[in-house]
Amino acid sequence: MRLKILLPFGVFADLEAVERIVVTTTAGSLGILPNRLDCAAAIVPGIVEYQTAADGVRYAALDEGVMIKTGREVVISVRRAFAGDGLDLLQAQLEREFLTQTAAEQEARAVLAKLESGFLHRFVDVRHE
Repeated sequence: MRLKILLPFGVFADLEAVERIVVTTTAGSLGILPNRLDCAAAIVPGIVEYQTAADGVRYAALDEGVMIKTGREVVISVRRAFAGDGLDLLQAQLEREFLTQTAAEQEARAVLAKLESGFLHRFVDVRHE
């Protein structure tokens, strides 16, 4: 398979001959093998594991985003990502960088969610009139 991990400002990883991938989604861990059916999933902050014949098992810490598998290509688009060999170091960095939001970030996300919800309610009201 081909694995691409995309960031808003560029390509984090573009790997050929990936044998398997394990990502953390909103529904739990999802394993992807080459013949798996096409799918899409929402990614939550976590560790992605992938294996190649040349490098063996590798890990990367990912922020929230989306994963799409089409054919033999898997594209993961996230806001932030970090690579590393040590699982302990990646887990600590994941917790420090992605899982702890500042109060300002939490408040901004809550306000944005309220705005989106209000817009959708008004849109539905307009459609029913």
